[in-house]
Amino acid sequence: MICQKAVLVVEDETLIRMTAADAIRDTGLEVFEAANAQQAIAILEERDDIGLLFTDIDMPGHMNGMELSFVVSDRWPPISTVIASGKHSPGADDMPAEASFYGKPYDADGVAQRICAMLAPA
Repeated sequence: MICQKAVLVVEDETLIRMTAADAIRDTGLEVFEAANAQQAIAILEERDDIGLLFTDIDMPGHMNGMELSFVVSDRWPPISTVIASGKHSPGADDMPAEASFYGKPYDADGVAQRICAMLAPA
């Protein structure tokens, strides 16, 4: 499966971020990594090839992952969003429209395959 867009993984836990990013890279996707929302926004402002945001909810800084997902939805509407958390279980009304949720612990390979499928050309 050939995917045209890159993925931005936002996770403050380094090992979790690296594991998710590596699994997504294994599908052939280009992956960018950020440890918090501020870094994520800086990457998004510099790149036009990000097709999906994969973010944890709980992160340090002035903006958590849920808030980041709404900012991305407003500023970059074509970017799909996948939200993950081991502490929260948001409902559809709590997330941007079209966002998906994965509870932690998640199967990184399964999530990576789902992300690649989401980004595959129709």
